[in-house]
Amino acid sequence: MSEKALRLGTRRSKLAMAQSGQVADAVSQVTGRPVELVEITTYGDVSREQLAQIGGTGVFVTALREALLRGEVDFAVHSLKDLPTGQPEELVLAAIPQREDPRDVIVARDALKFTDLPRGARIGTGSPRRMAQLNAYARAHGLDIEAVPIRGNVDTRIRYVHDGELDAVVLAAAGLNRIGRIEEVTDFLSVDTVLPAPGQGALAIECAADNADLIAALGELDDPFTRVAVTAERSLLAALEAGCSAPVGALADLLADGHVVKEMRLRGIVGTTDGSRTVQLSTTGPVPETYDQAMALGRELAAEMLAQGAAGLMGERAQ
Repeated sequence: MSEKALRLGTRRSKLAMAQSGQVADAVSQVTGRPVELVEITTYGDVSREQLAQIGGTGVFVTALREALLRGEVDFAVHSLKDLPTGQPEELVLAAIPQREDPRDVIVARDALKFTDLPRGARIGTGSPRRMAQLNAYARAHGLDIEAVPIRGNVDTRIRYVHDGELDAVVLAAAGLNRIGRIEEVTDFLSVDTVLPAPGQGALAIECAADNADLIAALGELDDPFTRVAVTAERSLLAALEAGCSAPVGALADLLADGHVVKEMRLRGIVGTTDGSRTVQLSTTGPVPETYDQAMALGRELAAEMLAQGAAGLMGERAQ
Protein backbone atom coordinates (compact mmCIF):
# COMPACT_ATOMS: atom_id res chain seq x y z
CA MET A 1 0.00 0.00 0.00
CA SER A 2 1.24 3.47 -0.88
CA GLU A 3 1.35 6.41 1.51
CA LYS A 4 -1.57 8.11 -0.24
CA ALA A 5 -4.27 9.18 2.25
CA LEU A 6 -7.23 6.85 2.67
CA ARG A 7 -10.60 8.59 2.30
CA LEU A 8 -13.14 7.80 5.03
CA GLY A 9 -16.76 8.61 4.20
CA THR A 10 -18.79 9.89 7.15
CA ARG A 11 -21.99 11.69 7.95
CA ARG A 12 -21.54 15.33 9.00
CA SER A 13 -23.17 15.17 12.45
CA LYS A 14 -21.04 15.83 15.53
CA LEU A 15 -21.50 12.22 16.66
CA ALA A 16 -20.65 10.76 13.24
CA MET A 17 -17.56 12.95 12.97
CA ALA A 18 -16.43 11.96 16.46
CA GLN A 19 -16.78 8.21 15.90
CA SER A 20 -15.28 8.43 12.40
CA GLY A 21 -12.34 10.39 13.80
CA GLN A 22 -11.70 7.61 16.32
CA VAL A 23 -11.84 5.00 13.55
CA ALA A 24 -9.55 7.14 11.36
CA ASP A 25 -6.91 7.17 14.11
CA ALA A 26 -7.14 3.38 14.50
CA VAL A 27 -6.92 2.80 10.73
CA SER A 28 -3.88 5.08 10.51
CA GLN A 29 -2.19 3.00 13.17
CA VAL A 30 -2.78 -0.34 11.43
CA THR A 31 -2.04 0.89 7.89
CA GLY A 32 0.63 3.52 8.52
CA ARG A 33 -1.28 5.79 6.14
CA PRO A 34 -2.99 9.10 6.80
CA VAL A 35 -6.80 9.06 6.77
CA GLU A 36 -8.89 12.04 5.69
CA LEU A 37 -12.58 12.44 6.52
CA VAL A 38 -14.92 13.05 3.59
CA GLU A 39 -18.20 14.53 4.83
CA ILE A 40 -21.33 13.28 3.09
CA THR A 41 -24.87 14.53 3.64
CA THR A 42 -27.49 11.78 3.83
CA TYR A 43 -31.25 11.99 3.36
CA GLY A 44 -31.76 11.31 7.06
CA ASP A 45 -29.63 14.36 7.90
CA VAL A 46 -31.66 16.85 5.82
CA SER A 47 -35.19 15.46 6.22
CA ARG A 48 -37.21 16.86 9.11
CA GLU A 49 -39.73 14.02 9.00
CA GLN A 50 -39.92 11.44 11.77
CA LEU A 51 -37.71 8.45 10.97
CA ALA A 52 -40.67 6.10 11.23
CA GLN A 53 -42.40 8.13 8.49
CA ILE A 54 -39.45 8.12 6.05
CA GLY A 55 -38.83 4.45 6.57
CA GLY A 56 -35.79 4.56 8.84
CA THR A 57 -34.05 1.79 6.91
CA GLY A 58 -31.02 3.14 5.10
CA VAL A 59 -31.80 6.86 5.36
CA PHE A 60 -28.40 7.56 6.96
CA VAL A 61 -26.57 4.96 4.87
CA THR A 62 -27.52 5.13 1.19
CA ALA A 63 -25.48 8.24 0.31
CA LEU A 64 -22.38 6.81 2.00
CA ARG A 65 -22.75 3.52 0.12
CA GLU A 66 -23.23 5.34 -3.18
CA ALA A 67 -19.99 7.29 -2.56
CA LEU A 68 -18.21 3.99 -1.90
CA LEU A 69 -19.56 2.40 -5.07
CA ARG A 70 -18.53 5.47 -7.13
CA GLY A 71 -15.00 5.27 -5.69
CA GLU A 72 -15.24 8.71 -4.07
CA VAL A 73 -14.25 7.26 -0.68
CA ASP A 74 -12.21 4.18 0.22
CA PHE A 75 -14.26 3.11 3.22
CA ALA A 76 -17.18 4.34 5.31
CA VAL A 77 -18.11 4.28 8.98
CA HIS A 78 -21.72 3.66 10.00
CA SER A 79 -23.56 3.31 13.27
CA LEU A 80 -24.40 -0.36 12.90
CA LYS A 81 -27.97 0.10 14.10
CA ASP A 82 -28.62 2.33 11.05
CA LEU A 83 -27.56 -0.33 8.53
CA PRO A 84 -30.24 -2.23 6.59
CA THR A 85 -29.93 -5.96 7.23
CA GLY A 86 -29.41 -6.75 3.54
CA GLN A 87 -25.75 -6.42 2.51
CA PRO A 88 -24.93 -5.28 -1.08
CA GLU A 89 -22.70 -7.82 -2.88
CA GLU A 90 -20.26 -5.11 -3.99
CA LEU A 91 -19.59 -4.00 -0.39
CA VAL A 92 -18.30 -5.81 2.69
CA LEU A 93 -18.34 -5.09 6.43
CA ALA A 94 -14.58 -5.34 6.81
CA ALA A 95 -14.60 -4.61 10.55
CA ILE A 96 -16.99 -4.34 13.46
CA PRO A 97 -14.82 -2.97 16.30
CA GLN A 98 -15.45 -3.71 19.97
CA ARG A 99 -18.86 -2.45 20.98
CA GLU A 100 -19.47 0.52 23.24
CA ASP A 101 -22.09 0.42 26.03
CA PRO A 102 -25.29 -0.69 24.22
CA ARG A 103 -27.72 0.74 26.80
CA ASP A 104 -30.19 3.57 26.43
CA VAL A 105 -29.98 6.44 28.89
CA ILE A 106 -32.17 9.23 30.21
CA VAL A 107 -31.15 12.87 30.37
CA ALA A 108 -33.77 14.45 32.64
CA ARG A 109 -34.37 17.76 34.35
CA ASP A 110 -33.32 18.10 37.98
CA ALA A 111 -31.07 15.00 37.67
CA LEU A 112 -34.15 12.75 37.89
CA LYS A 113 -34.11 8.99 37.38
CA PHE A 114 -36.67 7.46 35.03
CA THR A 115 -38.75 6.05 37.89
CA ASP A 116 -38.68 9.41 39.74
CA LEU A 117 -40.21 11.42 36.89
CA PRO A 118 -43.45 13.18 37.88
CA ARG A 119 -46.88 12.02 36.71
CA GLY A 120 -47.52 13.11 33.14
CA ALA A 121 -43.79 13.55 32.45
CA ARG A 122 -43.04 14.26 28.79
CA ILE A 123 -40.20 12.06 27.49
CA GLY A 124 -38.76 12.76 24.04
CA THR A 125 -37.60 10.06 21.64
CA GLY A 126 -37.64 9.51 17.90
CA SER A 127 -37.65 5.73 18.30
CA PRO A 128 -40.80 3.57 18.20
CA ARG A 129 -38.73 0.86 19.95
CA ARG A 130 -38.01 3.13 22.91
CA MET A 131 -41.61 4.37 23.00
CA ALA A 132 -42.96 0.82 23.05
CA GLN A 133 -40.73 -0.33 25.90
CA LEU A 134 -40.95 2.83 28.02
CA ASN A 135 -44.74 2.77 27.74
CA ALA A 136 -44.84 -0.97 28.53
CA TYR A 137 -42.66 -0.43 31.62
CA ALA A 138 -44.78 2.52 32.72
CA ARG A 139 -47.98 0.47 32.38
CA ALA A 140 -46.51 -2.41 34.36
CA HIS A 141 -45.21 -0.19 37.18
CA GLY A 142 -48.01 2.36 37.52
CA LEU A 143 -46.04 5.26 36.01
CA ASP A 144 -47.76 8.00 34.02
CA ILE A 145 -45.60 9.23 31.14
CA GLU A 146 -46.14 10.75 27.70
CA ALA A 147 -43.68 9.71 24.98
CA VAL A 148 -43.19 12.65 22.61
CA PRO A 149 -41.75 12.08 19.09
CA ILE A 150 -38.68 14.26 18.41
CA ARG A 151 -35.90 14.55 15.82
CA GLY A 152 -32.55 16.29 15.87
CA ASN A 153 -28.96 15.76 16.94
CA VAL A 154 -27.83 15.19 20.52
CA ASP A 155 -27.47 18.93 21.24
CA THR A 156 -30.99 19.63 19.99
CA ARG A 157 -32.53 16.81 21.99
CA ILE A 158 -30.84 17.74 25.27
CA ARG A 159 -31.79 21.39 24.72
CA TYR A 160 -35.48 20.38 24.84
CA VAL A 161 -34.87 19.39 28.47
CA HIS A 162 -32.80 22.45 29.37
CA ASP A 163 -35.45 24.74 27.82
CA GLY A 164 -38.23 23.06 29.79
CA GLU A 165 -40.12 21.73 26.74
CA LEU A 166 -39.58 18.15 27.88
CA ASP A 167 -38.94 16.51 31.24
CA ALA A 168 -36.48 14.01 29.76
CA VAL A 169 -35.06 12.60 26.54
CA VAL A 170 -33.82 9.09 25.76
CA LEU A 171 -30.46 8.71 24.02
CA ALA A 172 -27.87 6.00 23.41
CA ALA A 173 -25.07 5.75 25.96
CA ALA A 174 -22.56 4.99 23.21
CA GLY A 175 -23.22 8.23 21.36
CA LEU A 176 -22.87 10.38 24.48
CA ASN A 177 -19.66 8.52 25.36
CA ARG A 178 -18.19 9.18 21.94
CA ILE A 179 -18.84 12.93 22.05
CA GLY A 180 -17.70 13.28 25.68
CA ARG A 181 -21.10 14.11 27.21
CA ILE A 182 -21.78 10.98 29.25
CA GLU A 183 -21.71 13.01 32.49
CA GLU A 184 -25.04 14.59 31.47
CA VAL A 185 -26.82 11.24 31.86
CA THR A 186 -29.19 11.17 34.83
CA ASP A 187 -30.16 7.49 34.52
CA PHE A 188 -28.79 4.42 32.71
CA LEU A 189 -31.71 2.23 31.62
CA SER A 190 -31.11 -1.41 32.42
CA VAL A 191 -31.44 -3.72 29.42
CA ASP A 192 -34.08 -5.48 31.53
CA THR A 193 -36.15 -2.26 31.26
CA VAL A 194 -35.36 -1.28 27.66
CA LEU A 195 -33.64 -3.63 25.22
CA PRO A 196 -31.45 -1.63 22.82
CA ALA A 197 -31.75 -1.54 19.04
CA PRO A 198 -30.07 -4.43 17.22
CA GLY A 199 -26.40 -3.44 16.83
CA GLN A 200 -26.67 -0.42 19.15
CA GLY A 201 -23.29 0.77 20.42
CA ALA A 202 -21.39 -0.91 17.57
CA LEU A 203 -19.81 0.64 14.49
CA ALA A 204 -19.52 -0.89 11.03
CA ILE A 205 -16.55 -0.20 8.76
CA GLU A 206 -17.52 -0.89 5.16
CA CYS A 207 -15.47 -0.96 1.97
CA ALA A 208 -15.56 -2.34 -1.57
CA ALA A 209 -15.66 -6.14 -1.69
CA ASP A 210 -12.89 -6.25 -4.33
CA ASN A 211 -10.32 -4.27 -2.26
CA ALA A 212 -8.56 -7.25 -0.65
CA ASP A 213 -5.65 -5.23 0.79
CA LEU A 214 -7.92 -2.74 2.52
CA ILE A 215 -10.25 -5.48 3.78
CA ALA A 216 -7.26 -7.23 5.35
CA ALA A 217 -5.99 -4.02 6.98
CA LEU A 218 -9.39 -2.97 8.32
CA GLY A 219 -9.95 -6.52 9.56
CA GLU A 220 -7.36 -5.91 12.27
CA LEU A 221 -9.95 -3.67 13.98
CA ASP A 222 -12.60 -6.40 14.03
CA ASP A 223 -13.83 -7.77 17.36
CA PRO A 224 -15.05 -11.36 16.86
CA PHE A 225 -17.36 -11.41 19.90
CA THR A 226 -19.02 -8.14 18.90
CA ARG A 227 -19.42 -9.43 15.34
CA VAL A 228 -21.20 -12.65 16.33
CA ALA A 229 -23.41 -10.78 18.82
CA VAL A 230 -24.60 -8.12 16.38
CA THR A 231 -24.94 -10.70 13.60
CA ALA A 232 -27.39 -12.64 15.78
CA GLU A 233 -29.29 -9.44 16.67
CA ARG A 234 -29.54 -8.31 13.05
CA SER A 235 -30.56 -11.81 11.94
CA LEU A 236 -33.48 -11.58 14.37
CA LEU A 237 -34.44 -8.18 12.91
CA ALA A 238 -34.23 -9.50 9.34
CA ALA A 239 -36.24 -12.63 10.12
CA LEU A 240 -38.97 -10.46 11.65
CA GLU A 241 -38.90 -8.59 8.30
CA ALA A 242 -38.57 -5.39 10.28
CA GLY A 243 -36.62 -2.25 9.42
CA CYS A 244 -34.32 -0.35 11.76
CA SER A 245 -37.16 2.06 12.70
CA ALA A 246 -39.47 -0.80 13.80
CA PRO A 247 -40.28 -1.25 17.51
CA VAL A 248 -37.81 -4.14 17.83
CA GLY A 249 -35.20 -4.46 20.57
CA ALA A 250 -32.50 -7.13 20.62
CA LEU A 251 -29.34 -7.83 22.56
CA ALA A 252 -26.91 -10.74 22.44
CA ASP A 253 -24.61 -10.88 25.43
CA LEU A 254 -21.91 -13.29 26.44
CA LEU A 255 -22.33 -15.29 29.61
CA ALA A 256 -19.02 -15.97 31.36
CA ASP A 257 -17.93 -18.28 34.15
CA GLY A 258 -15.11 -16.31 35.70
CA HIS A 259 -12.97 -15.28 32.73
CA VAL A 260 -14.19 -18.06 30.45
CA VAL A 261 -17.01 -17.18 28.04
CA LYS A 262 -19.42 -20.11 28.08
CA GLU A 263 -22.59 -19.15 26.26
CA MET A 264 -24.42 -16.43 24.37
CA ARG A 265 -27.88 -15.23 25.35
CA LEU A 266 -30.04 -13.51 22.72
CA ARG A 267 -33.03 -11.50 23.88
CA GLY A 268 -35.65 -9.94 21.63
CA ILE A 269 -38.74 -7.78 22.10
CA VAL A 270 -41.44 -6.40 19.83
CA GLY A 271 -44.20 -4.13 21.09
CA THR A 272 -46.93 -1.73 20.11
CA THR A 273 -45.75 1.85 20.61
CA ASP A 274 -48.39 2.49 23.29
CA GLY A 275 -46.88 -0.36 25.32
CA SER A 276 -50.15 -2.26 25.57
CA ARG A 277 -48.83 -5.47 23.99
CA THR A 278 -45.33 -6.95 23.79
CA VAL A 279 -43.71 -10.22 22.80
CA GLN A 280 -40.41 -10.74 24.60
CA LEU A 281 -38.38 -13.96 24.44
CA SER A 282 -34.79 -15.12 24.91
CA THR A 283 -32.64 -18.07 24.00
CA THR A 284 -29.26 -19.22 25.31
CA GLY A 285 -26.76 -21.48 23.59
CA PRO A 286 -23.10 -22.01 22.71
CA VAL A 287 -21.26 -18.92 21.47
CA PRO A 288 -21.60 -19.00 17.67
CA GLU A 289 -18.28 -19.77 15.99
CA THR A 290 -19.37 -18.89 12.46
CA TYR A 291 -21.50 -16.33 10.67
CA ASP A 292 -24.05 -19.03 9.80
CA GLN A 293 -24.38 -20.12 13.44
CA ALA A 294 -24.97 -16.51 14.55
CA MET A 295 -27.56 -16.06 11.81
CA ALA A 296 -29.32 -19.28 12.84
CA LEU A 297 -29.57 -18.10 16.47
CA GLY A 298 -31.39 -14.93 15.40
CA ARG A 299 -33.70 -16.74 12.99
CA GLU A 300 -34.69 -19.32 15.61
CA LEU A 301 -35.66 -16.69 18.18
CA ALA A 302 -37.52 -14.66 15.54
CA ALA A 303 -39.54 -17.75 14.57
CA GLU A 304 -40.59 -18.22 18.20
CA MET A 305 -41.56 -14.54 18.47
CA LEU A 306 -43.58 -14.69 15.25
CA ALA A 307 -45.35 -17.80 16.56
CA GLN A 308 -46.43 -15.69 19.55
CA GLY A 309 -47.87 -12.93 17.38
CA ALA A 310 -44.91 -10.54 16.99
CA ALA A 311 -45.81 -9.63 13.39
CA GLY A 312 -49.09 -8.06 14.43
CA LEU A 313 -47.35 -5.65 16.84
CA MET A 314 -44.98 -4.00 14.37
CA GLY A 315 -47.34 -2.04 12.13
CA GLU A 316 -45.99 -2.07 8.59
CA ARG A 317 -43.26 -4.64 8.09
CA ALA A 318 -40.20 -3.89 5.99
CA GLN A 319 -40.49 -4.64 2.30
